[in-house]
Amino acid sequence: MSENNELDIKQRFGKAVRRRRRELDLSQEQLAEQAGLHRTYISNLERGELNPSLETIEKLANALNISIPALFINYSVQVEHQQHKDS
Repeated sequence: MSENNELDIKQRFGKAVRRRRRELDLSQEQLAEQAGLHRTYISNLERGELNPSLETIEKLANALNISIPALFINYSVQVEHQQHKDS
C-alpha cells in the first residue's frame, strides 16, 4: 500500500466521523467526552491527520451510536476496487 493510499483512508475515515457527528448534532467536545478522548484528538482525526487504533475506532463508533461496519459502509470510508493511475 502506498503512502497516498494510507493518507486517503485516514482522510475518508475523518470525514465519515465528522458527517456522523454532525448528523447527531454533537460538538467535537461532546463526541470526545462520550468516546473518552480529547477534543483536539477528534479535531485532528476529522482532518485525517491521525491513524486511530482499532480500540479508538470502536470507542468512536459506540459514541456515534453506529456499528463499525455501518460507519465504514454508510459513510464511504472503504473504496471498492479503486485503481489509481498516474497521468
